[in-house]
Amino acid sequence: MKQLFQHAAITEGITVRVAVNFLPEQSQPEAGKWFWVYHIRIENGSTERVQLMTRHWRITDARGAVNLVDGEGVVGEMPVLTPGESHDYVSGCPLPTPHGSMEGFYTFHRADGTPLEVRIPYFPLAAPATAD
Repeated sequence: MKQLFQHAAITEGITVRVAVNFLPEQSQPEAGKWFWVYHIRIENGSTERVQLMTRHWRITDARGAVNLVDGEGVVGEMPVLTPGESHDYVSGCPLPTPHGSMEGFYTFHRADGTPLEVRIPYFPLAAPATAD
């Protein structure tokens, strides 16, 4: 698991794993555009059912510009995870610089309706160096 997912965070038994890859075929460095794809796996290692309700991302580029992204669910879904279940999804992130980072949190609701804020680990976005 460690080989595929380079980054992980655990909050109250909920593990968020992240694998990130630079996509040169979707990037245009000469136009100031770099693109990464990231794969998220959310694992419910707790003893209760939870539902992912919202996401909050903090995306920072190499110039220090911060973009906050909030929304419902993930890629149009609000998955319910019973104990032992996991949910995977893939998304992407464009940046105007060859380096940056992402981090954030998901808000889940427990079966009784109480919220649970689950940390998404910090992960760097780094394009490989290219020779000119």
